[in-house]
Amino acid sequence: MSAHAPQARFASHEVTNQPPEFGGLNLFLGDPALREAALREGGTWVEAPLAALGQDMGSDEVMELGEAANRHPPELTAFDRYGRRIDEVRYHPAYHALMELAMRHRIHAIAWDTGRPGGHVAHAAMLALATQAEAGTMCPISMTYAAVPALRRQPDLAATWVPRIVQGRYDPTLRRIADKAGVTLGMAMTEKQGGSDVRANTTAARPLGAGGPGMTYELTGHKWFCSAPMSDAFLTLAQTAEGLSCFLVPRITPDGGRNAIHLMRLKDKLGNRANASAEIEYHGAWASMVGPEGHGIETIIDMVHHTRLDTMASTLGLMRMALAQAAHHARHRRAFQKRLVDHAVMRGVLADLALDYEAAVVLVMRVARAFDAAEGPERVFARLAVAVGKYWLCKRAPSFVAKCMECLGGAGYIEDSMLPRLYREAPLNGIWEGAGNVIALDVLRTLAREPLARAAFRSEIAAAKGGNAILDATMAGLEASLSHANEAQARLVAERLALVLQGALLVRHAPAFVAEAFCATRLGGESGRSYGTLPPGVAIEPVLARIIDGTYPS
Repeated sequence: MSAHAPQARFASHEVTNQPPEFGGLNLFLGDPALREAALREGGTWVEAPLAALGQDMGSDEVMELGEAANRHPPELTAFDRYGRRIDEVRYHPAYHALMELAMRHRIHAIAWDTGRPGGHVAHAAMLALATQAEAGTMCPISMTYAAVPALRRQPDLAATWVPRIVQGRYDPTLRRIADKAGVTLGMAMTEKQGGSDVRANTTAARPLGAGGPGMTYELTGHKWFCSAPMSDAFLTLAQTAEGLSCFLVPRITPDGGRNAIHLMRLKDKLGNRANASAEIEYHGAWASMVGPEGHGIETIIDMVHHTRLDTMASTLGLMRMALAQAAHHARHRRAFQKRLVDHAVMRGVLADLALDYEAAVVLVMRVARAFDAAEGPERVFARLAVAVGKYWLCKRAPSFVAKCMECLGGAGYIEDSMLPRLYREAPLNGIWEGAGNVIALDVLRTLAREPLARAAFRSEIAAAKGGNAILDATMAGLEASLSHANEAQARLVAERLALVLQGALLVRHAPAFVAEAFCATRLGGESGRSYGTLPPGVAIEPVLARIIDGTYPS
């Protein structure tokens, strides 16, 4: 938040040539690329909720909350003063304020409670907007959103929990679900010995009675990563006589007692500091089975599928805020008798970054629209495209944010600016819900095993045929290369699929100058290997106009 009338004149010097504070903005209405794509893919109804959220998230007050929530990270309180276990995480008030704001705007629920097509588009755009102010709180918001389809595999549990999600408001108190105004959910899958290989999990589930779907169990074991450990319940995996199964583990049991979920320690993470992540142990924890016994991965994959969409949306938000900070600085800082933005070399950097952002926007919003389909080609397209999109966007984000930081020079490297926080956050989505190799192999398996998904992807890019000669040539070469792809080429395949899909979407939907510049530099090989190496002939001026003149005002 801007300080009142800061003193700029001193005996030694006067403070000049500094940009004004960045804030007091509508993050949605000031972003033409996101606004166009969200309305196109989601429908005109999404504008009102997105504009309202954009206004709140771009305010000075919320920007300050984001800073405070990261400056004062959560703390574990395992025991009370008398030595009794309470296993609680204490958060700064800024965290709670941000969670309340997010749930008041229905980020976690808008995909499920509108009854209109475009709900997942609205959700993804909202997540991108909220991430710009603070990313850590979007982890519990995302998992709460993503838990709904997994819970619906167990109708009796869904009848109790889903209304508390969809209709609920933020209620951080630990109470029985019947007494809560709203709930949040988390996920706990990985264990020390297996990591991504969850089939190696050893947590054991003992039935308390007959057993089976919807029945209660007692869990004993550990989980290496449990993000947002103060959630009201967690979807988790444990072994039964029939194999790996999915369970819902509440923090408070139906009789009102604390469940036997012990928080062993909080992770000391590179970024995502406002959000707690813990190592936990189940010491005979009470749980209900979700879905068929022995089909735990199949059940929980619904949640994973939706959180993968959110890794894309959150990455989009990080990219946008980093680019906005770079553009804001370049517009107001002067060097060598000119504004930074008036130097040709800086214009090339900003335009190059803008092309990646434009391509990220159309990709995220298109994939989100596919999530609205209950079945058919859109549904199988979502299965492949979300993995392709997650792989590529999450790979681009760290270098993208680093280049934006460089645009500010030394001022961008200090903690007083937002860029260090964005930079620490940038690698996370490339790890969460599957690191690069896992996702690339998933892409390869889907291509091989799901011909309908491959056909739907082919149909999507074919719709752009004839719109750009470079894209047409790349599409032809892609089809040939896919037929000979093997595991060693998985990452290359995922990258090529993503770039072709981005190019096709830009050709169909973006201004021609954006699509032509992207295809020439990302598909045609005319560009260098770092940002700011656009070749002669690329029309950077109209590209810049969308992020400099057509975006947030001075």
